[in-house]
Amino acid sequence: MVSQQINDDGSPARRTAANAISEDVILDAAAKLMATIGIRRTTMADVARAAEVSRATLYRRFPNVTALAAQVTTREFQRVAAAARLDISGPDLPSRDALIDALVHLVREARRHPLLQRIIELDPEFLTPYLIQRGGRTSHGQLTDLTALITVAQGYGQIRAGTPSRMAATVLQMAWSFALTGPVFVTDDHGDPDTETLDAELTDLLERYLRP
Repeated sequence: MVSQQINDDGSPARRTAANAISEDVILDAAAKLMATIGIRRTTMADVARAAEVSRATLYRRFPNVTALAAQVTTREFQRVAAAARLDISGPDLPSRDALIDALVHLVREARRHPLLQRIIELDPEFLTPYLIQRGGRTSHGQLTDLTALITVAQGYGQIRAGTPSRMAATVLQMAWSFALTGPVFVTDDHGDPDTETLDAELTDLLERYLRP
């Protein structure tokens, strides 16, 4: 099936096969817009123009901006998490220090991610449902990974005894608080977020909570 793009002036634009459009092309365009002007200011028409697809093609993939934003944020945070993910299937099992370092890295990268910064600045209500009403795919995936890591680390004495899923939930709550509200409470002499102190305090908190 071929979709016909129409420019703003009503003239025909290039024709693009709808099934040939990579979802990453759309998500890349949307992420760039949302990290620049915010989610509420981004329209489906904006994304269609930036991704060089028709609005019909875009609506076949995503029903509205909210659904598109959810997919964008999920992908972006999965990318951040992937960079800090530890391998528990190899011969060298991660230590408690490695787990804590990975968690602090995840928080640090999430805190300075341009999309998250813009959401906090312009569209904080977008995060509210995921923080106080329900978990999203990102948090569920992180809980699954953390539970597996804690279970393995408990098996060789790196982490204290306890229910892995409950401990994972507590660790994740610590991590998100340091990513979202930490910069508000911990500032330097100029009123800017003191990220070094945040990282050091989170490291100490996790060490005290997890050690046997």
